[in-house]
Amino acid sequence: MRRPSVKLLVGVCSLGLVLVVGLLDLRRTAPGALSAMHARVPELAGANACAACHGGLFTSVTEACLDCHGAIDAQIASSAGLHGGLDRSEAVRCVTCHSEHHGEAFPMVNAASFARAGVDDVEAFDHVLVGFVMDGAHLERDCTACHEHARDDLPPEGTPRFGGLSRDCAACHADPHEGRMTVDCVRCHGQRTWDGLGSLGHGDRLPLVGGHADVACATCHVEGTSHGLEALGTRGSASLDARMCAVCHASPHDPGFVRDVGLVTSRPAGDACAACHLAGQTLFRSPDVDVPPALHALTGFALDAPHAAVACDACHGVAGTFAERFPGRPADDCRACHADPHGGQFDASRRTPGDCLACHARDGFVPPRFDADAHAATALPLDGAHAALTCEACHERPAPDAPRAFAGTPARCEDCHADAHDGAFDARLVAQPDDPRGTCARCHSVERFDDPLPGGFVHGAWTGLVLDGAHLQVGCETCHPATHASDDAGRRFGRVADHVDVARGCAACHADVHEGAFERPGLARSVDGRTDCARCHDATSFRSLPDGFDHRRWTGFALTGRHEQSACSACHVPRAPDGDGRTWSHAVGSRCADCHVDPHAGQFRVDDATDCAVCHRAAATFADLRFDHETDARFALGDAHSGLSCAACHPTVEAGMYQVVRWRPLSGACVDCHGVQESVLLARRAGGAR
Repeated sequence: MRRPSVKLLVGVCSLGLVLVVGLLDLRRTAPGALSAMHARVPELAGANACAACHGGLFTSVTEACLDCHGAIDAQIASSAGLHGGLDRSEAVRCVTCHSEHHGEAFPMVNAASFARAGVDDVEAFDHVLVGFVMDGAHLERDCTACHEHARDDLPPEGTPRFGGLSRDCAACHADPHEGRMTVDCVRCHGQRTWDGLGSLGHGDRLPLVGGHADVACATCHVEGTSHGLEALGTRGSASLDARMCAVCHASPHDPGFVRDVGLVTSRPAGDACAACHLAGQTLFRSPDVDVPPALHALTGFALDAPHAAVACDACHGVAGTFAERFPGRPADDCRACHADPHGGQFDASRRTPGDCLACHARDGFVPPRFDADAHAATALPLDGAHAALTCEACHERPAPDAPRAFAGTPARCEDCHADAHDGAFDARLVAQPDDPRGTCARCHSVERFDDPLPGGFVHGAWTGLVLDGAHLQVGCETCHPATHASDDAGRRFGRVADHVDVARGCAACHADVHEGAFERPGLARSVDGRTDCARCHDATSFRSLPDGFDHRRWTGFALTGRHEQSACSACHVPRAPDGDGRTWSHAVGSRCADCHVDPHAGQFRVDDATDCAVCHRAAATFADLRFDHETDARFALGDAHSGLSCAACHPTVEAGMYQVVRWRPLSGACVDCHGVQESVLLARRAGGAR
């Protein structure tokens, strides 16, 4: 058999000891007399009544107190009243605030009791602690006006000292409305006076401030309507629905705007007014009406920069009707507020008059966003040298106070640039197709004037001088020498007219190596439309004669016979160029003697000139004579002499260093050749023959 443990024995002994002490304590007398409140309760009289307050073996003091004071128990349970407002751990310790056994003269509810409950001054008790807001005339009343036994040492049995009162006004005050009003008095009346109507609870739905502060109740709560004062629900009801702004106030706003404001602010459309118009504002047009940027954007006009910093009155003014102040301007209609600094230049050219956004950004007029791409749509694209120009360079002010000129600004080259050619091409422009960009654009690029377009300047078309042949190999500066300083038009490219007589044709640049030989009167001035040197030469080389050289036509000396077979150098001795480019010498002359030695030693010279052609034909040889002795000489040969050789009468004689045939002068007398006798005989014969 197991022995009981030591712990078990100690526990049983302790329990027995406690029971003995308890029984002995029950037989003890009370520590002091009860208070007057408890002493008058028969059940608490006598030595055996302690358990009624202190509880028995299975009941605590708190439970014993709350069994008798059920109203207090209910407050604690519902967290109502003064006791219900305390921390529960404090509220259930009744004896902490209400001690007993101090005799009948000791009040169980005293200053110490209130102090422990957080009320330092009983006379200044704040009824909010018990859930009742008390102010106005109630604060002027003594506590006993409502709490009849507040200061009684011993209130009547069963009568509470403070609690148990109804908060319904009608519990204390007579109903002057005789039951017509079904709402609590406090909804209309304050606690100071019945005459000054209040609005307790009205602020939960519509604070009576601003424009609503001075409005009579009946103005909104019309008798006989669903919102009449007599029909605002049952007494004590808190389910009254506040009416929306649109029920009483007509809105001047666009319905779409009102709807969108409601959606953004999560309000019904009929109550969207409250998003901007606050209850404290006296008028809808109050200066302190604040329209948030997000709501202003719903009008179609977002308050982005720079409008974000503009005061409302700057756009909407302070006078005039609503429609005049808020006309509903489109966001892109800048002209609605801004004066046109361009003086109407663009009204006719834009889709919408005053469409500023075509050139300017939304957030500022300066700088304009009219860039090169936009300018390309005009008559003058901004490319080349134009791209580096400032706007002011082309768009000037006609007068100091006049708008800067944009529309209608000239776009042709000659409108801005002086004619650096001094009208040299004006006559030829008539025959050229027009270029809308201007006359200069036919030949020049927009990069620089001294950078002509490839193929733009056709020299022959503009000057009459076709650049072909050798002219193509010559640099422009050869004919147009550059100047050191620019002229007024910025030109440094030399003008031909400054140093060349253009009217002279080829001779304007080239010296006439023929020294005017082909400019003699009677010679052709034009050959197949070609003039000047081009009558014979082409532009490839002066040595190039595409049609040959008609020697007879241009010199009067026909190349026939041996002359036709001779090389040019036979008459025109080659020579080294001497600055003029000529490599052939001038011919000595056109007479035979100018080139050929006279074998007759001047026998036929007449007036210091010998005309070989009198006797010799222009044939392949001088031996081909055309001399007729019968007609061309003074001595006719006749039959007697025709058979003789020339040498028979014309002997070879010494003439200085040369031997020549003597042709003249010879005597025609017979005796000079035949003697006297033979001459006589011959004469007779001749006479007989006759």
